[in-house]
Amino acid sequence: MTTDMEMRAPLAGVRVVVTGASSGLGLAMAKALLQSGATVAMAARPGEKLEAAVHGFASKALPAVKLPLDVRSEASVERAVAWVRQTWGGLDVLVNNAGIGMRTVNPRFMVEPQPFYEVTPEGFRDLMDTNLTGYFLVSRGFAPMLVEQERGKIINISMNHATMRRAGFVPYGPSRAGAESLSYIMAEDLRPYGVTVNMLLPGGATATGMIPEELKAHIGPSLLSPDVMAEPIVFLASEKSNGVTGERIVATEFEKWRAERFGG
Repeated sequence: MTTDMEMRAPLAGVRVVVTGASSGLGLAMAKALLQSGATVAMAARPGEKLEAAVHGFASKALPAVKLPLDVRSEASVERAVAWVRQTWGGLDVLVNNAGIGMRTVNPRFMVEPQPFYEVTPEGFRDLMDTNLTGYFLVSRGFAPMLVEQERGKIINISMNHATMRRAGFVPYGPSRAGAESLSYIMAEDLRPYGVTVNMLLPGGATATGMIPEELKAHIGPSLLSPDVMAEPIVFLASEKSNGVTGERIVATEFEKWRAERFGG
């Protein structure tokens, strides 16, 4: 029987790390997790945005904590893992979300797509180091803890397949395609230890700040709210998703996916 407390706070006692949590999808997912009772370490590069985000939740008595993290740095990841181990003694859910977008390589990517051969090696490496290598480094850092526990959940945030094939989307498209392949392999590597790995993506262009304000008119009024991630991220962090692994879930199609997967 489900108690009133479980209905109000289905994630009570669940410890979550969300990377890239100071804005966009990360901030929206952290909010949904906190409101569902989880304790959330908001991991992002130190600065005013992270401070403001954590303070905003703390002022509402939501258990958000600050976790300075540069996902591109092995040393920074090691410090974050050490903090979680020493402070929490373990981890229940890791959400890999930290990333940068095409605007860092080509600010006018929506209206003046740049062919791959005009992308600078520096721009390619910087985005891949964040969006793909960052997922690898953070997962690599926390995985031994989850393996020791013989339980845990990793959720990797991705993007539509169309983005991976679209003209002018190097290196963002390859970074997300690589993260999806990484996710499938992680799911198989961790399956014997009771640790699950799934992917979650919004299902369309989302109002996260990755699209410059002056270019939003070229997309139209169809930008999704980051809150589209709320219901599926809470589900994936909860006991309801136990045993689900290697899945690619589209937030705008979440209800359909859940009905097909579980019936009803």
